[in-house]
Amino acid sequence: MTLGPYTSFIITSYALVTIVVVTLIVGIARDFYRQKQALNNLEARGVKRRSVKSSGKSK
Repeated sequence: MTLGPYTSFIITSYALVTIVVVTLIVGIARDFYRQKQALNNLEARGVKRRSVKSSGKSK
């Protein structure tokens, strides 16, 4: 398979896109982990989620 005179451009483009996508995935995973840690820290301090229903009381 030959890519013609644009081989270096095509390979460089695919490599850069791969790097960007992997960087985004890693960044999202790290942010998810940090947010989960922050939520666990808040819950350990006694702060509750609004989505958790209280004991039978409705608004």
